[in-house]
Amino acid sequence: MMAYWLDKRWVQNTVLLALVGLMVWYWGFVFEFGYDFEWSVLYKFNETYGMNLGLELLKGLSLTIKITLVSSFFGLLLGTFFGLGRLSKFKPLRWTSNVYVEFFRNTPLLVQLFFWYFAMPLALPEAAREFAYAQDFEFWTATIGLSIYTGSFMAEVIRAGLQSIPKGLLEAAYSSGLSYFQVLTRIILPLAFRAIIPPLGSEFLNNMKNSSLAMVVGVAELCWQSQQLESLTFRGFEATTAATILYLSLSLIISLVLNTVNVHLRSLERRPRNRVLRTLHILFSPLGRLRRASRQSTPIPTQASLRLSPGAALMRRLGRILVGLGIPAAKIGFVACVGYLLFQVAQGIASFNWQVIADNILTLLIWRFPEGDETELFMGLGGLSFSILMSFIAISVSFFIGLIVGLARTSRNRVFNLPATLYIECVRGTPLIMVIFWIYFFLPAFTGSYLNVFWSATIALTVFTGAYLAEIVRGGIQNIPPGQVEAAYSTGLSYSQTMRRIVLPQALKQMIPAIVGQFIAIFKDTSLAYVIGVLELTFVAQGINNRLMVYPFEIYTTVAVLYFLCCYSMSIVAGRLERRLSPDQVRLEM
Repeated sequence: MMAYWLDKRWVQNTVLLALVGLMVWYWGFVFEFGYDFEWSVLYKFNETYGMNLGLELLKGLSLTIKITLVSSFFGLLLGTFFGLGRLSKFKPLRWTSNVYVEFFRNTPLLVQLFFWYFAMPLALPEAAREFAYAQDFEFWTATIGLSIYTGSFMAEVIRAGLQSIPKGLLEAAYSSGLSYFQVLTRIILPLAFRAIIPPLGSEFLNNMKNSSLAMVVGVAELCWQSQQLESLTFRGFEATTAATILYLSLSLIISLVLNTVNVHLRSLERRPRNRVLRTLHILFSPLGRLRRASRQSTPIPTQASLRLSPGAALMRRLGRILVGLGIPAAKIGFVACVGYLLFQVAQGIASFNWQVIADNILTLLIWRFPEGDETELFMGLGGLSFSILMSFIAISVSFFIGLIVGLARTSRNRVFNLPATLYIECVRGTPLIMVIFWIYFFLPAFTGSYLNVFWSATIALTVFTGAYLAEIVRGGIQNIPPGQVEAAYSTGLSYSQTMRRIVLPQALKQMIPAIVGQFIAIFKDTSLAYVIGVLELTFVAQGINNRLMVYPFEIYTTVAVLYFLCCYSMSIVAGRLERRLSPDQVRLEM
């Protein structure tokens, strides 16, 4: 009886309105926050500090956009180069690309930023170091670190896009007389980039959210400005709310633009159904008309115009000779550069003070502060073991959250679909560091009880990862042919029986590689618990570095290796699962 009425759209809308009204009534008139809201701090001029703090937030937003654009550009260049390198027949380039992608993808961004900021300047000559410090060092440290980190993910996306190109197309292009560069620029890359726009857009969006970590090296971007506003006015709720809304708005704009570009490239003639996408499609339509007009205005070559003059033929032959000489020279130069870099790395590692690493490795692994008795959380555990414990708890709980929310997201009933969609989009559109601040600062205000920083960070990781897992579950369920669901219903199975016995067993098999990849991400994200003082690996490493002062190379290299060993082990498992579940993949070599 209840299912019959809930299938009616007007009943669903009534239930949703009732739930919204109940929430407004409870949070607005019944619940006691114990906090006086003062939203005027966001738009009034502050006489104490002589500035409009709301405008400072907008300045932080502009700096966030600047970091995002610059790092996305360089990240795309690095991703294209190393993505092509991973498919190259030239082994030194392929090996170098593999090392770059695997190392930087399996190391937390926060650790990389600390390395570039604290350790890397010490390797430069004094004159170069002073020059770097004079060139807005914090901004460029964050931007270059983001570019290198994002480029490693884009390289994998571009490699996958290149491998999706049929191998016969590549052979046909070569057989028609096109050179490698012509095949790459006129056939392979245009087709590959059209296919990879959705995942590439996700990387652009992740890069924008990752820019919030620039605050840890002193860049006054949006997240930094929100914390500055909180520290100056003690209005943390207002500051965090404003920053969250700005991040969500920026995420929405990026998503709309990328979706419109994707729709525009895939079908220039078919108008999209979504109203917002249709509006943006209209804005892009002049570019399509201009491209079609340029094609129509291009004169059709005649037989006489296809003949080369003696001078042009000579220049073409000279160009081919130069290309033939330039390729071996470029390979030799690349090997020389890689060899020099490896020599410098080996020389730096040889100069390490290994005694410092030996003295602090146990602290990095288990911490045990100060005595490790039963009165302390997990008997004083910390360091890498704390990170593993935190990620294990978050993974275990977030899997069930993602499963339930993912099922609700696929439901046609608005009572389940709309709340699930709101949860997913709000959490996925907000940087994890902001979610951590929300849980740490404001959950006690709602619950009336204090949470240990460990549990605050773990809850934030769980909530954040649950939203991503829900999207993975939704994608896995939608990959199942609808005919199987209809056939299950026709045999008399209920919805729960169909999901439990037919859909989920098949969908989970397809989702396993993506779920393992998300588990790797959550383990790396435990490093962000550093911002609220959790004694995980990054926080312990930073404390040791602050105490020793002169050994940042040894400390951060050790931390990076520890993270890499854990993450790379999980990525090997994910790769084996992907190969087992997709055995018919063909490797494309450029």
